[in-house]
Amino acid sequence: MAKRRTAAQIQAALKAVERDVAKGLTVGDSCRRHGITEQSYYRWRRRKADSADDTTVRVRELAVEVERLKQLLAEVMLDNQMLREVAQKKW
Repeated sequence: MAKRRTAAQIQAALKAVERDVAKGLTVGDSCRRHGITEQSYYRWRRRKADSADDTTVRVRELAVEVERLKQLLAEVMLDNQMLREVAQKKW
């Protein structure tokens, strides 16, 4: 029966393999050393990249929304200032 790993364990394994590969080990050797299969490593890495892409898209969408809301706030503040100036004038 296959082991189920938590998201934290998967992240730790991915980081450990990447560190080993940076040191010069092959992916296969590093995976064997950490007790995972190469197939699992590549599947987890692909999922991580996909979720990073989703996160990037979401951040861009939120940035656009923030700019829109800032502009709306500026317009409302300007209207409020004009109304105060009109209210302060003596008729």
